Amino acid sequence: MVNRKEEILKLIEEGYSTAKELARYFNVSLMTIYRDLRELEEEGKIIRRHGNVEIKREEEFKENVCAVCKKDTDLRLAFIYILKGGKKIHACCAHCGLIAYRNINQDSIEIGITRDFITNNPVNIFTSSFVVGGTVSPCCKPPAFVFAEREHAERFAKGFGGYVLDFGEATLKMEELMKIGQRVDISI
Repeated sequence: MVNRKEEILKLIEEGYSTAKELARYFNVSLMTIYRDLRELEEEGKIIRRHGNVEIKREEEFKENVCAVCKKDTDLRLAFIYILKGGKKIHACCAHCGLIAYRNINQDSIEIGITRDFITNNPVNIFTSSFVVGGTVSPCCKPPAFVFAEREHAERFAKGFGGYVLDFGEATLKMEELMKIGQRVDISI
């Protein structure tokens, strides 16, 4: 016997796109369908947008949405991991980029790219200096900023506070500041 959630997935593939259509098909209440759709969304099988439902496909991951906090990414702050095989994982800022690193198979990372906070030039995240913490935040908190030059990071920290760290230290400090143990879901 096929369960209703499996049947819902088949119907969405066939063109059913609203909860109302699905409720009519199964002759159940909208609340029952909404519960099924919420579960399917939590399982990562569908996407609900503006009253419609769609099957979630790997190729539909948007490059402009953060894998950690789901905010739209600003290219000036974006943090991008390029994995073997060409897949990219986007984060909206260094804060989310540092969090995402712990949830990625590090052996699959070919490169990590972001932009220097002062010059806006592309930099390799693994060779950059970071300021983690401090009094200003352009995106997520606690803030993290990336600098190609350690001297620039130190000057920034003098004015705005924070810890000047290399990439490995920055990932550990972000974990500490985020109080490890809290669940962080990311879309990879």
